[in-house]
Amino acid sequence: MISSFIRKKLILVYFVCSSPIAPYKRHWHFFYTTLQFHSSLDQFSPSLCSLRNQKNITMAMAIDCIKNPPTTYSLKEHKEDQQTSPAFDASVIQHETNIPQHFIWPDHEKPNSQKSKELDVPVLDLGDFLSGHSSSVKEVSSLINEACETHGFFLVVNHGVDASLISEAHRCMDLFFKLPLSEKQRAQRKVGESYGYASSFTGRFFSKLPWKETLSFRFSTEENSSNLVKDYFMNTMGEEFEKIGYAKRFDYHRKVYQEYCDAMSRLSLRIMDLLGMSLGVNRGHFKEFFEENDSVMRLNYYPPCQKPDLTLGTGPHCDPTSLTILHQDNVGGLEVFVDSEWCLVAPVPNAFVVNIGDTFMALTNGRYKSCLHRAVVNNKIPRKSLAFFLCPNKDKVVSPPEELVDENNPRIYPDFTWPTLLEFTQNHYRADMNTLQAFSNWVQQKDN
Repeated sequence: MISSFIRKKLILVYFVCSSPIAPYKRHWHFFYTTLQFHSSLDQFSPSLCSLRNQKNITMAMAIDCIKNPPTTYSLKEHKEDQQTSPAFDASVIQHETNIPQHFIWPDHEKPNSQKSKELDVPVLDLGDFLSGHSSSVKEVSSLINEACETHGFFLVVNHGVDASLISEAHRCMDLFFKLPLSEKQRAQRKVGESYGYASSFTGRFFSKLPWKETLSFRFSTEENSSNLVKDYFMNTMGEEFEKIGYAKRFDYHRKVYQEYCDAMSRLSLRIMDLLGMSLGVNRGHFKEFFEENDSVMRLNYYPPCQKPDLTLGTGPHCDPTSLTILHQDNVGGLEVFVDSEWCLVAPVPNAFVVNIGDTFMALTNGRYKSCLHRAVVNNKIPRKSLAFFLCPNKDKVVSPPEELVDENNPRIYPDFTWPTLLEFTQNHYRADMNTLQAFSNWVQQKDN
């Protein structure tokens, strides 16, 4: 007779195999949740095999997956790919006419052969709002509400961030990514970590490589964290590298990215004010929630590709974080999946692209949407972007305000903390359109 332990695991297997998740993502989630008890099932093989004769075909398929693991992309293959993937030396690979197989994506995920249509994204002027004038606040709140209930993307201009600081952040990014690969690899991000330099790495639930390089580091508003970004560069790259993060024309030789992150944190809190008003909750509710934040800054560099129709700069995903503030250059390449098609978010001079993440979607009880997006590349010039991912402090409980919960709008997601969701998306599930629902089921399974 199958033990209760195994029964609980089978329930989870049933959920994974019958979920609407794409097949290769189901297999990844499946292996993470079943590997720990795989060997225990073998002793029950007669009982399990008999289930094949039952009407529940989905369960039988789940059991078949246990006995015959899918060949799509296993954990072992994932680790092997980490070791055998070609080195992504942008100075070399951007000139290659034969794209390595690791970078060729499946046909159903390749970029459109035709130019994508532009997404109708509202451009919000924050000038009056930041100046204390309330004349346009109602209009801005209405535009935010409409966009966030549809796809979760909008642009902001007159945002109060110094244009010279943005320019300097892009210049410093150029300096870093033009370094020899061996120098950049001094900051190499390890598998399972969130910070550091990454290139030629397989996404946790993708079998193909993204055509990009990134550098990610932590930002925090916690006490004694005022030099956190500067210290990261110093400790990771050494004193010789420190100059890359400095712009001498700034007072006190402050760290460019420390200043940039400070500016992004301030801007995100102002946007939280508007998001609160657009939802009809206390204006300061979300701002207070994120005043102490533990966030992530990422520099993205997408070199040219001679066969851009075969690869992706970033695969389809949703941001598990709360709010993303992106500054993209004038090249373009950000696409959002809306109404069953990929649409381009065209660059707008001096504008930030803002999008809702899964954590904030949960904070709104599902009202505002976290939408699938990706990045495509071109064969002419590099594309660069600066991404700030706002995250709540680790001990903050993510729970919607009472104004967003009633008889007609009951709670959709359980209370959770950001580290718990991060752990789920790092180790169990690729962040996509179904993340929060899958996460809710996962949390319930853990509690049972």
